[in-house]
Amino acid sequence: MDALQRHRSMYKGTTPPWKETYRKRCVERLKNSRSKLLEKYRQMGDTPKSSLLVQEVMEMEWSALQSANQRLPSLWKKDGISDMYRDMQENDELAVLEEIQQELISQELSIIEEYHKTQQFEEKYFDSVVDGMEEERKLICPVCHANNLTVNSHFTSCPCGLYINTMGRNITADVLQHLLEMRVTEHLEDCLQNPIFSAASNVDGAPNLLISCKVCDYLSIVL
Repeated sequence: MDALQRHRSMYKGTTPPWKETYRKRCVERLKNSRSKLLEKYRQMGDTPKSSLLVQEVMEMEWSALQSANQRLPSLWKKDGISDMYRDMQENDELAVLEEIQQELISQELSIIEEYHKTQQFEEKYFDSVVDGMEEERKLICPVCHANNLTVNSHFTSCPCGLYINTMGRNITADVLQHLLEMRVTEHLEDCLQNPIFSAASNVDGAPNLLISCKVCDYLSIVL
């Protein structure tokens, strides 16, 4: 009896003991591979015909699991997961692996959906910035999203209460626009949630314009 047959007889009719560990490790690896996933997605265009990283994630985590448990067979062969499924077609483990695969595919689609939402947020904000600049070279306030900023050589302010002293810093509307775009793009590289802008005092008591994200703990000074 080879390793695969022994493995089948050991857990037939039961939930494999490795299921939850394997599932959690696959989910975590896919989350940590978000940048790689989005890069692949951008390269393939907006309509990929299949999952992008799921098989790779499952293969890598199965290999890692097998190295820690020698009783687990080498299920992946040259044809990948489909070949593994043929080997397991008479075993309950097939349903377990398909369940994990579907969960990962759903998570992958969720990551891509959040990416689109963030892109829309960026586009909407940058469009508002451009519209504001076309009207007397002014910027829309990133804090309230309602009023035009006043930007001059002395301060940057908004009727919503934002006031940043910019004396001697050579801040113009163009410079501020560049700073805002740079910080939003920097955050997007690692997180798909929408950041927020706020004003907070530094150690000297002078206010700064900050960008932050509660999801990934990103925090940076814009101005």
